[in-house]
Amino acid sequence: MTGHHQTLALALFSAFVAVTLGITTWVSRKRHGSAEEFYAGGRLFSPMENGFAIAGDYVSAASFLGISGLIALFGYDGLLYAVGFLVAWLVVLFLVAELVRNCGRFTLADVVAARMSERPVRIAAGTSSVTVSVLYLVAQMVGAGSLVALLLGGTSGAARDWTVVGVGALMVIYVSLGGMRATTWIQIVKAVLLLGGTVALTALVLVRFHGDFGRLLFTAAERSGHGDAFLVPGLKYGGDWTARLDFISLGLALVLGTAGLPHILSRFYTVPTARAARRSVLWSIGLIGGFYLMSIVVGFGAAAIVGPDAVRESNAAGNTAVPLLALDLGGGANSTGGTVLFAVVAAVAFATILAVVAGITLASSASVAHDLYASLRRSHAKQRSEVAVARVAAVGVGLVAIALGLLARDLNVAFLVGLAFAVAASANLPVLLYSLFWRGFTTRGAVWSVYGGLVPALLLVVLSPVVSGSPESLFPGADFQYFPLQNPGLVSIPLGFLAGWLGTVTSADAPDEAKHAETEVRSLTGVGAV
Repeated sequence: MTGHHQTLALALFSAFVAVTLGITTWVSRKRHGSAEEFYAGGRLFSPMENGFAIAGDYVSAASFLGISGLIALFGYDGLLYAVGFLVAWLVVLFLVAELVRNCGRFTLADVVAARMSERPVRIAAGTSSVTVSVLYLVAQMVGAGSLVALLLGGTSGAARDWTVVGVGALMVIYVSLGGMRATTWIQIVKAVLLLGGTVALTALVLVRFHGDFGRLLFTAAERSGHGDAFLVPGLKYGGDWTARLDFISLGLALVLGTAGLPHILSRFYTVPTARAARRSVLWSIGLIGGFYLMSIVVGFGAAAIVGPDAVRESNAAGNTAVPLLALDLGGGANSTGGTVLFAVVAAVAFATILAVVAGITLASSASVAHDLYASLRRSHAKQRSEVAVARVAAVGVGLVAIALGLLARDLNVAFLVGLAFAVAASANLPVLLYSLFWRGFTTRGAVWSVYGGLVPALLLVVLSPVVSGSPESLFPGADFQYFPLQNPGLVSIPLGFLAGWLGTVTSADAPDEAKHAETEVRSLTGVGAV
């Protein structure tokens, strides 16, 4: 890209940052410093607003950049992510949304602690929530680095590193100054921009092929170099039994992980009632479903128009397929139309990253302050001091995410998010479902369930090909790979459920029947909900 075109792209790119910082500043003047205002935005959002915000929170860089890139490189097998992310919302709608809104206050630990000994449960759930959040943040950082390096006309390591640092600094500002209200409005703006940009790209791809989707698929298969194998299962996950088990493991993690993501669960507390929470999910399913259907067209469009070789040359993991497609659809690298469309898509992708990292950072800082800090103090923290701790925690979480983002900058963002989903499904989902539906569940079962899923999931990732043993690993020169699957979900998710059951049946303490009855009535009717 020429210097003039780079200036145009960076101007559009900077406009969103300016608007979001303006929203944060405006909201920060109105806040009153209460925990409810900081964590839940005062519970004042309507179902439609919250539905757009959930869509903005959920459709991350993994969805916008990673999924389309995987489809462009691997065809049919890349669709697993889109299908898994979408089907996961049925679990959220039918099993989690309304019950969590009625039982909790700000975090996942609130739901579990309602009928358990509070301190050990809060420490376990808070630790798990922060771990999942940091893993998810790393994926967003990697996406931001790939995107801005391409926008600046190269893929230099320095440009990507400074981008990761810049995104980390912005997310700390958003959360520490604006809290949930600013974060929600940023996510709403981002959702509108993202859906608008995706509609435009989908329409342009279909126009290029005169509305003939079959011709689009045929051209993508032809340019892929794999022929018809590009359009059937097996290109990425069908080589041997290990690859097939990895496919099953990833599918389990994606479908079950959403219901355990802390930043998604926290969104249900921003509406006034459980009914509003359920309606929020219906809004978000419609918006997210439309997006993932369009991402299929965009992914195959990138394969057919840009070509997998060009995508791989720009970024080996495929993270830049969508911006490159926009550049081509607009007229090419040296055309004004191509540069404008490229810049718009890049700005939308950057908006996606900033909005998601703000939501995740807020959820993790809430877990640190509301669960860990309040539990480790002998007396409950006052709300005002708890919010101050949450703001400091946002800085700490940001620094950790920046460091890990610099380390993992060459991995595919959708793949990284798959790991975060696996940990969420292994550690958070079992304890959440047991707490809501099992009358005999005990405190020991809750603590064992969290750690019984969290520790194996993290350990298996460390011992997997993701970290060592192959040229694409984090440490390609080392080899301590003992677990063959790239995603641990197939093993760690059942272990989380098993540990919760084992802890409960071996517990000497009897379950509190009165607390369970109270929680059951509150979860199903909303009586006594905050």
